[in-house]
Amino acid sequence: MASVIPYSLLTEYDISLLRVGKHYRLYEKLGSHIVHHNGKSGVFFAVWAPNAQTVSVVGDFNQWNTSAHVLHPRLDGTGIWEGFLPGLGHGTVYKYYVLSHNKGIQLYKGDPYARKWEEPPATASIVWDNQYRWNDKTWMQQRHQHNSLKSPVSVYELHLGSWKKPEEAELSFYSYDEIGDRLIPYIQEMGFTHVEFMPVMEHPYYPSWGYQICGFFAASSRFGDPQALMSLIDRLHQAGIGVFLDWVPSHYPGDIHGLHLFDGTSQYEHEDHRLGYHPEWNSYIFNYGRFEVRSFLISNAIFWLEQYHADGLRVDAIASMIFLDYARKEGEWIPNIHGGNENLEAISFLKDLNTEVYRTFPDVQMIAEDSTAFPKVSRPIYDGGLGFGMKWMMGWMNDTLSYFKMDPIHRKFHHGQITFSIVYAWSENYMLPLSHDEVVHGKASLILKMPGDDWQKFAHLRTLYGYMFAHPGSKLLFMGGEIAQMKEWNYARSLSWELLQYISHEGVRRWVRDLNRTFRNEPALYELNYEEAGFEWMVVGDFTNSVLAFVRYSKNPADTLLAVINLTPVPRSAYRVGVPHSKGWNILLNSDDPEYWGSNMAISAHLTTEDIPSNGKSQSSLVELPPLATLIYKIQAKSAGRKRGISSKSSS
Repeated sequence: MASVIPYSLLTEYDISLLRVGKHYRLYEKLGSHIVHHNGKSGVFFAVWAPNAQTVSVVGDFNQWNTSAHVLHPRLDGTGIWEGFLPGLGHGTVYKYYVLSHNKGIQLYKGDPYARKWEEPPATASIVWDNQYRWNDKTWMQQRHQHNSLKSPVSVYELHLGSWKKPEEAELSFYSYDEIGDRLIPYIQEMGFTHVEFMPVMEHPYYPSWGYQICGFFAASSRFGDPQALMSLIDRLHQAGIGVFLDWVPSHYPGDIHGLHLFDGTSQYEHEDHRLGYHPEWNSYIFNYGRFEVRSFLISNAIFWLEQYHADGLRVDAIASMIFLDYARKEGEWIPNIHGGNENLEAISFLKDLNTEVYRTFPDVQMIAEDSTAFPKVSRPIYDGGLGFGMKWMMGWMNDTLSYFKMDPIHRKFHHGQITFSIVYAWSENYMLPLSHDEVVHGKASLILKMPGDDWQKFAHLRTLYGYMFAHPGSKLLFMGGEIAQMKEWNYARSLSWELLQYISHEGVRRWVRDLNRTFRNEPALYELNYEEAGFEWMVVGDFTNSVLAFVRYSKNPADTLLAVINLTPVPRSAYRVGVPHSKGWNILLNSDDPEYWGSNMAISAHLTTEDIPSNGKSQSSLVELPPLATLIYKIQAKSAGRKRGISSKSSS
C-alpha cells in the first residue's frame, strides 16, 4: 500500500476559527473522511495531538505496523497531524498510534471524531460514510411547533438496551430497527410527544448506562450502524414523535483508547486533578478554557442535531461543570480568579454552546439537568442567563417524592413541601422530571416509594402523576413508571411488561395514557406553562385535610381547568373549593375511576358554582373528593347548562 500522501481538508479559515475556539463543524475536517485526490479514492485522516513526536494510522490494512503510515504534522503550530491514504474506504478499521514527547509514551488511540467504532469490548474506530436519505421533511418543517414553549412537551425517557430485550441477558439487544418496530406504536398509544434516549454515543463500559463516552461522534454499535439510528429517528419523526438525546459534555472515562492523555499529556483535560479529575465518577473533566476542546464539544452538539436530526439535547450534569467545588472537599479544588467557586470557563463554554445551537437550529430545545439554584439557566444570554431553553425542576422532584413517601397522617406537618414549587415556578422554564436517577441505587421504584397497602400504593402513584401533569411545566417520565414497575431499574434486564396482565398496573398505564392525551388536547395545561398568568391557587393552605386545588389558564378563557387533589386516603364529602367565575365545571379526568383501578366513589360529573365565598373567592363549588385522587374539571361551555349527574366513568 502507498505511503501517506500530504493532503489537507483544512483551509486557512478553518485554522483561524480553530485558534479562537469558534470552529463548530470540526467533524467535517478532523477524523477520517472518504475522499478522491488526484484521481485516487482513499481516506483522509486528521487528528489533533500537539504533544506527539509521531502519529501514524494502524489497522488490519497494514498489519498494525506503526511505521508504515505516518501522518504529516502541519507546520502552523496547530498540533494537527494529517494525510491521505489511497486505497482505503468505508468500513476500514483503524487506530492512531501516538508516540508522545512525554517520556516517549506509546499509545493506541481511537479517533475522537470517528463516526463508528467497533462493538465493545473491541475498541478500534471505523471509517464510515454517514450519508442517509431522510424522509422526515414534514416534521422538520413543523418541529418549531412541537418544540415550542407554547406547545405540550411530554417526554418518555428510555434506555435502549433495557426497555425491551429479546432475552434476559445483559448483552442481548434488539437492533435500532427492532426497537423502532416496538417503540413507535407504543409511544403513539401512550401519547408522549417526545422520547429522550439515554446516551446513544459509543461507550465501552455498558454499566455506565452510556454516561462514560469514548466515541462522542459515533452511535453505539451495540444496536446497529449509524444509519440504523438515523432510520429510527426518521421513523419516530414520521410518526409525529420528537427525539431528544442525552448529551454528556461534563466528563469522560480514563479508558486507554479514549480521550484521556490522548497525546501522552493532559490534552482534553486539566493536568491538575483538582480541575481535571472527577472524584465522584472516576472520570476526567474537559478543559473548557482550551479552544480546541471547546470546538470539539460544540461541534459534537451540532453534529447530533445536524447529522441525526435530533430535536434537542438534554445536557447532563450541569452542576458538575459550573461549580469548581462540586463533589470536592475543602482543599480539593482551586478557586477562580475572583476567589469564587464558579467555573468561569465552563460557564462561558455553555453560553457559546447555546448561542451557536440556537443560531443554527432555532427550533430545537437545549435542556439543562441542573440540581442547583444557579440563576437564569434557561434565560437568554443577553439577560445574564446561560441560554438553555428548559431546565429540569429538581427541587420539585425532590420535594414531591419526599412528600409522597410519607404516611399521609404526617403530611399535614409538611404541607409546604408540596406547595413550595409554585413559589419559584416562573424563575426558569421548568421540565418536571421523574427520571432514571430516582429508581436506581436502592432508591426503590416509584410504586414502592408509595406508602400504604397495595391499593393505596397505586392510588398514590396515580395521584402523583395527576399532580405532575396538572402542575406547570413540561413533563418527563422514565420508562417503567407508566406501568408501575415494581423492581428498581436494571440496565441489564428488560422492564417487567408481564405486569400489565394485572388491572392495578394496567390501570396506571391507562391513566398515564389519558393524562398525556388530556395534556396535549387542553391548552390550559401547556400554553402558559412558563408564565405566572397560567396558574392560580384556589386551595393552598388546607394542611389539615391535605387538599390542593388550583386553576390552569390559557389565552382562551373557555379552556380554563380546575384541578382538585386529595392527598390522603380519607374521602372528602362536599368539599368546598373557591372558583374564579360563575360558570360550572365538567369532569375531564378522575384518577379514582375503576378503569384505572380506582375505588369508584361516586362523584358529580358537573360542578355548579354558588355565590358562597371560599378561599378568597366570592364564588365556590362543592366537590366530592375520592380518597387519594386527582380530579381535573373543565370550565362549562355556554351550551352546557344542565347537570350530567355522576361521571359516566364513575357510574356504579
